[in-house]
Amino acid sequence: MSGRRIFPVRTTVLTAVVLAATLSAGCASPPPGSGRQSSGTGAVRGEAAPSAAAPYWVDPDSDAARQVRAWEKRGRAEDAKVLKRIADRPVADWPAGDQPAAGIRAAVRSAAKSDQSVLLVAYNIPHRDCGAYSAGGAADAEFYRWWIGEFAGAIGGAPATVVLEPDAIPHIADGCTPPEHHEERYTLLAEAVDTLKKLSRTKVYLDAGNPEWIKDPSKLVEPLRRAGIERADGFALNVANFQTNATVTSYGARLSALTGGSHFVIDTSRNGNGPLSGDRAEAWCNPPGRALGTPPAALTGEDGLDAYLWIKRPGDSDGTCRGGPSAGTWWPEYALGLAERARS
Repeated sequence: MSGRRIFPVRTTVLTAVVLAATLSAGCASPPPGSGRQSSGTGAVRGEAAPSAAAPYWVDPDSDAARQVRAWEKRGRAEDAKVLKRIADRPVADWPAGDQPAAGIRAAVRSAAKSDQSVLLVAYNIPHRDCGAYSAGGAADAEFYRWWIGEFAGAIGGAPATVVLEPDAIPHIADGCTPPEHHEERYTLLAEAVDTLKKLSRTKVYLDAGNPEWIKDPSKLVEPLRRAGIERADGFALNVANFQTNATVTSYGARLSALTGGSHFVIDTSRNGNGPLSGDRAEAWCNPPGRALGTPPAALTGEDGLDAYLWIKRPGDSDGTCRGGPSAGTWWPEYALGLAERARS
């Protein structure tokens, strides 16, 4: 199928420290039931600073940031400079595991120092990814409700943007998720929207796939409605995929019109060179020759398009295809390739 598989990144060092401290203090409540080229001017391709229009927090201890420091120590100075194109830009955090709160709180505290907003992805829906590369998720509906409550509680009154459950709605629309799970999924997504929107400064976008996956946007209208799109801030497109800005923006405008003018955001983390050409198997999975896309920005100049975001973490593997490590694992050489081929 034309979808994309994604997986939450590992807990960062900062998160791990906070989580360990939290657990040792007994504060975590248990779940219920349990560019190497120089421009000639001294600048190296890949050194561009984050867009001034992106008011989002940059994780100083991300995989990319740690890789930059490691390469600098090992003498790979040019590669380190190129990789800063990822390390110095805001990328969404995917709180992993059964205890999401500690990592979110750590990010919120760090972001508060510069009055910035955190980008988060909630990715723990039961029966996730139809048993493919990123299979998993909450064991049942009860646990998911608890998990989302912990997720929201950790955000509190801080500014945040949340992309809610990549794949969940498209996998209903394409028939991958069995019909017996549809009603539960709609209920959980709608409840998650409501839980997150109770927070005073949180924006919520329901994932709606990409134009290559669900080619007819009308197939998403009823699933989005059932999932609470009217109460969310909009929908997210192109998460972990490679469709061009022009293609996705046009598709987003069509879906927006079909859903009463819903706004949307686009994942531009890896779409700088567009999708892999030709009808190739698993074109979504670690395709060669791809590039970073438009840097994150909250000013797009497009009606209804709220932001360009880096939702998929550039350099995290899509899965064990094309020689990649397991889904969600940091892959530094792939990350370097994305940064080297970036055009902006």
